[in-house]
Amino acid sequence: MATPSSKRPAPTDLIPNEEDRQRAVIDAVLPAVDAGRFAVKAIAGEPMRIQANCFTDGHDVLRVMLLWRPEAQATMQEVEMALDSNDEWFASFTPEAPGRYFYSVAAWVDHFESWRHELTRRVDEEDIRIAALVGADLIDDAAKRAKATDQTELMAWARQLRQSGGEAQALKALALDEARAAVARRHPDRQLATQFPIELPLVADRERARFSTWYELFPRSTSSEPGQHGSFKDVEQRLPYVAEMGFDVLYFPPIHPIGREKRKGRNNALTTEPGDVGSPWAIGALEGGHKDVLPELGTMEDFRSLVSKAKDLGLEIALDIAFQCAPDHPEVKAHPEWFRWRPDGTVQYAENPPKKYQDIYPFNFETYDWRALWQELKSVFDHWIAQGVTIFRVDNPHTKAFPFWEWAITAIKREHPEVLFLAEAFTRPKVMHRLAKLGYSQSYTYFTWRHTKQELTEYFTELSQGPGKDYFRPNVWPNTPDILSEHLHAGGRPIFALRLVLAATLSSSYGLYGPAYELLDNVPRSNGSEEYLNSEKYQLRHWGDWDVARPDSLAQFIAKVNAIRRANPALQSNDSLRFFSTDNDQLIAYSKQTDKQTADGDNLILSIVNLDPHNPQSGWVTLDAEALKLSPTSHYEVHDLLSDQRFTWQGLRNFVILDPRQTPAHVFRLRKRVQDERHFDNFA
Repeated sequence: MATPSSKRPAPTDLIPNEEDRQRAVIDAVLPAVDAGRFAVKAIAGEPMRIQANCFTDGHDVLRVMLLWRPEAQATMQEVEMALDSNDEWFASFTPEAPGRYFYSVAAWVDHFESWRHELTRRVDEEDIRIAALVGADLIDDAAKRAKATDQTELMAWARQLRQSGGEAQALKALALDEARAAVARRHPDRQLATQFPIELPLVADRERARFSTWYELFPRSTSSEPGQHGSFKDVEQRLPYVAEMGFDVLYFPPIHPIGREKRKGRNNALTTEPGDVGSPWAIGALEGGHKDVLPELGTMEDFRSLVSKAKDLGLEIALDIAFQCAPDHPEVKAHPEWFRWRPDGTVQYAENPPKKYQDIYPFNFETYDWRALWQELKSVFDHWIAQGVTIFRVDNPHTKAFPFWEWAITAIKREHPEVLFLAEAFTRPKVMHRLAKLGYSQSYTYFTWRHTKQELTEYFTELSQGPGKDYFRPNVWPNTPDILSEHLHAGGRPIFALRLVLAATLSSSYGLYGPAYELLDNVPRSNGSEEYLNSEKYQLRHWGDWDVARPDSLAQFIAKVNAIRRANPALQSNDSLRFFSTDNDQLIAYSKQTDKQTADGDNLILSIVNLDPHNPQSGWVTLDAEALKLSPTSHYEVHDLLSDQRFTWQGLRNFVILDPRQTPAHVFRLRKRVQDERHFDNFA
């Protein structure tokens, strides 16, 4: 049987609306994430550049306004947009404080500006006199929309244009008077203005969302005594060491009571021995759950003291939030409906094949009691925010319901816009991007598994220039407690050093798991495994006097790299990242630059890294003239910030050699020569 089709009105049946008279077209407003479904990310206090693609029929002149407002305000503020080329208009606004904002665009055909533009091309005396009368009418219209002084001035101007009987060129000059035109512009006819139909959302975060340097440690392994459980007081003793290496975020795995039922033994053993401390991610026991601290670590007062003392040293404490429970977590008995029960009366434990987590019960986000579950989970964040924590690393967020994250993060940031969230989700790209869209401030990446020049170039070009650049902020880690990359197993100290330089210069946010990293822990559980032998996830580790410099420790090298990051704004963002050609695939070269002024001028950093940890590598690096504003005959200084050596380079193609046993990289600051070979000014 045929399906009846809906009748579509013929063109003659359509009744024009008043809006059909609007001639300005706003084809796009950028940036926008999924047409405004999700928020663009910005940094409070930094200008946000907006593009609008606007045009109209014919040759009339458009005026285009950027409209923006903080979420709490109903009235839009306006910024006039300027035409660049190809009907692309630009303007910026600055979200002064962290929070949620909205922006849009309005455009209209401006008959006053169209008249002035047309008048500039008129030369015939009679044409000029007629045009002056037309302009007088338009100025009178503007006067009707004006008040007080502006109205008086505009009426006088229109009267002069009508009464002037002098020379035509003088009349034209009067009509084109810029000072009077500025008054008329304040009172445009916007009756037929087109407004973009969507107020696009924007979330402004504090600067640490864009530029951060993370150090992860297990508080329970900070005791100076072998075999003794560390505490928050022990961590306080390690704070100067972490701060002196140049980190600004100190991140802890979960600090809550650890379950005893089905507790894992050393190296993920299914059976425990006396003294086994279990995995911190198996959260909850008789002592409490997600809002409590493991008694061996100390008290809540001890924790608040640690947060305060860290802050005095420029460190923020970040906490791991893992929404899962040990079998003896109080919530398992109090709210059995929050878990997925199997026919045999047991709860389905967590799995990530081939890994099994028998000591962890995941929450069931499809429970009929989901509202109560959501509120309880949000209250975990609220609790720790009240203790002074404003950064959270969230464990496996991709295994929890997406709508929960959108609701929870939006609600939390509305109350506490300073709070930042890092998504620990090593999963499929679209899933990782969805979490970023839902509100995560930063995201883990695939850096750990990108090693070749081609892999690194393609991946970081995607991160810095791809569609995710408006919302996906990468945080790269060369290692984590879960991931000892096979690349680190046999490369010795050079591989740790070169991976550190890559992380710190390719991404404005990076982190490492220490002291395993600076002490070069590279022993896997088995050949080819990414698990550490004697993993700290399942046992206490005694690192010796790790805050006292060991001959082979990377601590001083890390401190040097982090000092370079702090001193050079170019390394504190990702949008300017550009890669350059090398004739040796073991060498990778790239730059970052910014117009943000340092004490000694603009900032341009060129990094060249030897990707081979075993052998010296040499080759020619060819720079991009347009990207770096160089000519084939330019002389310029390159100052290696790692070694403090200075070289004079000429032109676009220069030779480098890097021995990984000495240093695996150059991190150059470029300066352009302006006088003679002994005097260099800042790179322009």
